[in-house]
Amino acid sequence: MVSRLACPQFGHVSVDSISTVAIVAAASLTLELTPDCTIIVKMSSAMQIGKVAQQTGITIDAIRFYQKIGLIKEASRSEGGYRLFTDAEIQDLNFIREAQHLGFSLDDIRRLSVLRKAPDHACVEVRALLQERVHQVRAKMAELENLHNDLKRALRECDRGLRSAKHSAHADCCPVLEGFEGKRARKRKA
Repeated sequence: MVSRLACPQFGHVSVDSISTVAIVAAASLTLELTPDCTIIVKMSSAMQIGKVAQQTGITIDAIRFYQKIGLIKEASRSEGGYRLFTDAEIQDLNFIREAQHLGFSLDDIRRLSVLRKAPDHACVEVRALLQERVHQVRAKMAELENLHNDLKRALRECDRGLRSAKHSAHADCCPVLEGFEGKRARKRKA
């Protein structure tokens, strides 16, 4: 909640918390309205979990899970018991979504969230996390390239087996399936 007090004799005073109200009162201001004085009160808007899910693209279950594990703070509740999210909490959810898009784990996102809120030395630590993530992606790319080559090799074997099966009595024999069985047997012996 943000309030603004406008009085000709005092000028404009912004009130953004209860402690500020106490300071204003201690400065011998009164909160009596006169024709020349106005008080403007803005309530920050809160959004229910369904709308937040739509806006952020994060499922309701995921939002509840993030609250449960402490990745985001527990939302306040309406009188009816509905979760109400502030703009800051929605920003936190957007932050999580973008970090996940880059492939960061929830533990990494927790570390990034801490760095985001205390950015003194954040750049160096964020760079280290990014560098670690780049290495993980490179390793995964190499693993996927090996998988791609294995699949192409299996496809060639399958094509060869189908061509030779046309001229053979063993039409129901599949070299790829036999190869899978052989690999499994070799792994058990090792």
